[in-house]
This record gives sequence, structure tokens and C-alpha cells, in this order.
Amino acid sequence: MTAEPADDTRTRILRAALDLFAEHGYQRTSLRQIGERLRLTKAAVLYHFPAKEHLLSALVEPLLADLEALLDVAGEQPTEQARWTVLEGWVDTMLAHRRPLGMLFHDIALITRGDTYHRLMGIAMRANDLIAGPNAGRRERVRAVQAVATCSDPVVFFNDVPDEVLRADMLDGVRRLLTAPGPGAGVGAGVGDVGADAGPAERRRPGRPRALGREQVDAARRMHAAGTHSVDAIAATLGVSRATVYRHLEP
Repeated sequence: MTAEPADDTRTRILRAALDLFAEHGYQRTSLRQIGERLRLTKAAVLYHFPAKEHLLSALVEPLLADLEALLDVAGEQPTEQARWTVLEGWVDTMLAHRRPLGMLFHDIALITRGDTYHRLMGIAMRANDLIAGPNAGRRERVRAVQAVATCSDPVVFFNDVPDEVLRADMLDGVRRLLTAPGPGAGVGAGVGDVGADAGPAERRRPGRPRALGREQVDAARRMHAAGTHSVDAIAATLGVSRATVYRHLEP
């Protein structure tokens, strides 16, 4: 009988650990429980992960590595392009790692362990700098921090919303944030004057249904074209009226 490759066992342990951490929390899950889930001895688990903290690091590593790779790419781009590369890539990365993020949210103290916290803070600071742009003032730097939160927090607070819909809402929200005028500023002023890329900020007029952002329009059209959602379902999912959906579905 051929022995199971070591990498396969390691992957199974990580998957079982993530399931148990999600069910019971990191603190209340033991290595023995992880082994029992897989019919392995505790010693077999320890062979691959000498301590439970090593499991945590391995589960979070893909998220951190993807964010670092994203920032490396954006760091080579002009300011405006880099800003939106970071923001759109950040949303996509958060959505790709929804389960580990949920684990961290429920056991937030975990990120203070080992080097994870310092590494995560370094990633956040790099993202903030790229979004704010060179020579940014206080207001631009504050909005950059808010933008990262806009592209992160909804992933754990709205875990029942489909990726495509949540992505559209998150990107629409961050574009509105960065194109909103500050006190005393003209319409369309924002971080790095991003209005040319994002389009004019949509304001709700009295008696007029709420408008959809560009990403939401794309999501609505894809759902309609796929035939998986009725107009009523699309309107309910995006939080707008049926008339708004129909208006954006027209060629």
C-alpha cells in the first residue's frame, strides 16, 4: 500500500483545523481534536505542526503573501493606477480568503501572536501610502485608511452575501468615499482627484431611486444575463428599486 504524500496530510490537517477553528474558536480547539477529525494521532499532527501557533501561521500565510504580492505590483505603477490596483486587488484578495478572515475576526487576539501582527501592520501601512499617494496631507491619509477598511470589513460582516454582489458594493463604496468632496472642496475633489477614473459621484435626488455604481451595474447585468436572478431578486440583492435595475439593464 502506497503511503500518503506528506503534503496531502499537511493540507488535510490545515483544512480540518480551519473547520474546527470556525466551529469552536482557536482557543477551544486542541491538536488532539484536529487529529481525531482526521483519524490521526496527536503525534502525527505534531510531526507537521510542532505547535498550534504554527497552524495559525500556515492558515494566514496565503492571505499575507497575496497582499504582499499585490503591493509589489502596485508599487511599480504610476500613482493613480497604483491606487486602484491596490483597492480592487485588496477586495479580490479579501474575498478569496473569506474563511481565514472570519477565523481572525472571531479570535481577533490571534493576530498579535508572533510576527503575524507586525507583518500585517507593515502591509496595511504600505497599502495606505500607495492609496494616499506621494506628499499626501492629513485628510488624504485619513481617507486612505478608511478606504482599506471599506475594502476589508464587509467581507466578515456580510458573509452571507455572494462574492460578486459584495465585490460590487465594496468597490462602489470606496469610489464614493474617495470622490466625495471634503469641507470647502469642490464637487469631485478627493484623494488624488480620482474622479476622472471613477466617474462623477452619484448623489441621490429627492424622489429619485438610488443609482447604482459601475461595479453594481456590471453585477446586475451579469446576473440578468445568466438567468439566475429575476429583476426583483437583483433589486433586492443590490438594495435598489426595480425601476433602477430596469434603467441600468437597458442597452
